[in-house]
Amino acid sequence: MKENSSATKLEGTRPSETSHSFVRAFHGVRYQVSDVSRAIAFYTEHLDFNLKHQQLPAFANVALGPLDLLLSGPGASGSRPMPDGQRQQPGGWNRIVLRVADLPEYIERLRTAGLHFRNEMEVGPHGKQIQLEDPDGNPIELFEPAK
Repeated sequence: MKENSSATKLEGTRPSETSHSFVRAFHGVRYQVSDVSRAIAFYTEHLDFNLKHQQLPAFANVALGPLDLLLSGPGASGSRPMPDGQRQQPGGWNRIVLRVADLPEYIERLRTAGLHFRNEMEVGPHGKQIQLEDPDGNPIELFEPAK
């Protein structure tokens, strides 16, 4: 079967050598935080991220597998106000999704540690999920696929 050049690019394929794409690779996800040290502690102690780099008090990079989470504090270049004066803030509804095992047990462990959830665990045909907040209100979805 001949491939149609106008077909939608498949997941995992790379642009051809003649492509003029400026996008080279996934670099990471940036979260705005008010206290970088506190954010490092949260992600490394409760979610098993590893600290890759820190430049306190402005910035840190924590990682979990291929995910680099860029934590930008108030003094970081990635936190500067927009040209119209709008300030970048933590929170919102876009989120990273972490696949976990035994979600109910993990929820109990995190609640015992005093962490804040946005909702109760939801169950659907593809699995269970709940939204956890980091100390600045940035959401993290914990997801356990259906068996």
